[in-house]
Amino acid sequence: MPPEPNTNWKTKTLIIGALLGALLGLGSAYLLTRTAEENVGGPPEITTGEALRIGVAIIGLVRGIAALGDRR
Repeated sequence: MPPEPNTNWKTKTLIIGALLGALLGLGSAYLLTRTAEENVGGPPEITTGEALRIGVAIIGLVRGIAALGDRR
C-alpha cells in the first residue's frame, strides 16, 4: 500500500505563518512604542513618506516570501 500524501501541509503552513506574523507584528509594535516613549515621550510621529516607505518594504517582503513557493 503506497504512503498517503501529506494533505495538511497547507493548514500547518497557514497556522505557522499566522503565528509568526502575529509575533512579528507584536514585536514591531512593542519596539515602536518603546522607542517613541524614550525619544519623543509620547505617541510616535510618523510622516506619510515614512509610512509609504515602510508599506513598499512590506510589499517587497511579502512578494519575496510568495516567490519561495515558485521553486520547481
